[in-house]
Amino acid sequence: MKFTEISSEQAITFLLPRHYSGRKPNISIAFGWFDNDELKAVCTFGKPASPCLCDGICGKEWTSNVYELNRLCRTEDLHEQLSQFVGMCLKELKKKNWIIVSYSDTQMHHNGYIYQACNFIYTGCTRQRTDMYTATGKHSRHYKHEEQSGLRKVRSSKHRYIYFCTSDKKLKRQWMKDLKYPICPYPKGVNENYVLGEYIKDVLVPDNRIIKENANV
Repeated sequence: MKFTEISSEQAITFLLPRHYSGRKPNISIAFGWFDNDELKAVCTFGKPASPCLCDGICGKEWTSNVYELNRLCRTEDLHEQLSQFVGMCLKELKKKNWIIVSYSDTQMHHNGYIYQACNFIYTGCTRQRTDMYTATGKHSRHYKHEEQSGLRKVRSSKHRYIYFCTSDKKLKRQWMKDLKYPICPYPKGVNENYVLGEYIKDVLVPDNRIIKENANV
């Protein structure tokens, strides 16, 4: 197996037909795992879209250091442990002094065992919430009022994992001190593997605010 940095285009070409999200991630850096020049696994990292997420890990002082491990995907026939691949990515990124956050989706019955094997810190679950929905799938930051459909998309609860990716022991101690979340025991349970190329289905609920606005017209 060969480990190397790959281009965003290579990563997206690999991910889109396979990963359950069906969407392009924001990629700052991507890594690939090759077997005889055939790409078998991809891991990507990017800046989270939400400034509040970045502020919320260790405070505003460290916002610029926060990045997300936002995609991890393999081919069906890869038998090696993905935790080995993620470990190589983290080792390569230590020179960047990043605070890495990643999520395991409870809707997909994922517990984050790969992150546990790589010694990520577990900080509990995010709350289930809803976002505005349009058929185009745009992020809520980019919605126009006339695109609103009267529906909201359920954003499932996710396990939150954090990794202090640095070789600087003093910096790591400071981040640990500044961590805003409690450190929790790792979640356990049965993981379910999703079918590659089968995208997650949106769960939609009525948008009561839009319904109320229409009723008052």
